[in-house]
Amino acid sequence: MIRLGMAMGADPRTFYGLSGVGDLILTCTGPLSRNHSVGVRLGKGERLEGILASMQAVAEGVRTAKAALGLAQRCGVDMPIVQEVNAVLFADKPCRQAVGDLMEREAKEEKAPS
Repeated sequence: MIRLGMAMGADPRTFYGLSGVGDLILTCTGPLSRNHSVGVRLGKGERLEGILASMQAVAEGVRTAKAALGLAQRCGVDMPIVQEVNAVLFADKPCRQAVGDLMEREAKEEKAPS
């Protein structure tokens, strides 16, 4: 997220506050989070279409994942987690395989944000 924000001219410090990392942590781990619920159900093997059809509220992360990938590609920013999330959501990639592919990818040297 920080790399993409910086590529678009954002101050990297913006992402370290409650609206950045705080929101990310809550949406990923909070049991009341719609995005968290979708992820748990995907991890149990349910298909996205069925999950979304059974929900009364919108899990905004589903559409945001696709938008983030498109934006990253247009800005030339490597976002491997976003790529794998999209593969799980929209290409039926098994969650275990996505995590394995992330863990086994070649590490890249990066410049720390200032």
